[in-house]
Amino acid sequence: MSQQEYIQSALRVLEIEGQAIKQLSQYIDDSFIAACELMKNCKGKVVVCGMGKSGHIGHKISATLASTGTPAFFMHPGEANHGDLGMLTEQDVLLAISNSGETSELLALLPVVKRRGIAIIAMSNNPSSSLGKHADVNLCIKVEKEACSLGLAPTASTTATLVMGDALAVALLDARGFTPDDFALSHPGGALGRKLLLKLDDIMCQGELMPLVGTTQTISQALLEISRKGLGMAGIVGDDGSLLGIFTDGDLRRVLDARVDIHTVSIESVMTANCVTASQETLAAEVLNVMQKRKISSLFIVDDNHQPVGAINMQTLLSAGVI
Repeated sequence: MSQQEYIQSALRVLEIEGQAIKQLSQYIDDSFIAACELMKNCKGKVVVCGMGKSGHIGHKISATLASTGTPAFFMHPGEANHGDLGMLTEQDVLLAISNSGETSELLALLPVVKRRGIAIIAMSNNPSSSLGKHADVNLCIKVEKEACSLGLAPTASTTATLVMGDALAVALLDARGFTPDDFALSHPGGALGRKLLLKLDDIMCQGELMPLVGTTQTISQALLEISRKGLGMAGIVGDDGSLLGIFTDGDLRRVLDARVDIHTVSIESVMTANCVTASQETLAAEVLNVMQKRKISSLFIVDDNHQPVGAINMQTLLSAGVI
């Protein structure tokens, strides 16, 4: 093959699989709602089952469900026929994946599953298949053609199955009100979990590292404090130690534009009062979102008495891996 033929082959695959995904929208219907309700109300776990390529996709679907608030695991149908079916309980829901709906290893499980009264959600391209006829709910994943040039290898069909699984997981995530905190608890060991679990208390500058000045100090004195501490701001505190306001690099530009004498004017007269603050128990990722929405690059962390206990800026968040 020439280099151009490699590219044409790849682009054809992307086109076919992209079209397969678009066509899935017609199957997001009452059956999809019924499947979501079954899984949401499940008192046990969602047990995903599939053979071959469907099994590989099933592994990913079960992992996505489990990490987004829907307890789930994968059960290999071949092993299930030889004892692993004991994993399944009457409180569970079986999500059975078979593109044809005629996978023998899956069909062999159905009599026992039905006898035990376990709900079955079928994911196949044919609701009239043997699997479809025994299922309580059918999710159609039919595609017009495979992306394989032979029309044989599972390609577009497995992509459609994966996307349908993601649609289920995310719909359930939204229905459960699953939060970033919940997500972090499912991913404590990875970089994503560490990022989401970080609190301001873990990363903030404290003690002598905080840039603080009194109300009577001049703008020039405040600028020296800003330069020494390197956070691009200074906090103005009252006699009781509470935070009254903040002075940032942006405030300095406005002061210079107004031709204010920085050597005589007090910092209190030009500070920004009622500035945005945060609690040290707040998640760093949450504060990043606030800072981006408010278009600010630094803030102070205060205690219940509104006294500053820490300070952060965007560089702090970047160094901590939150950005």
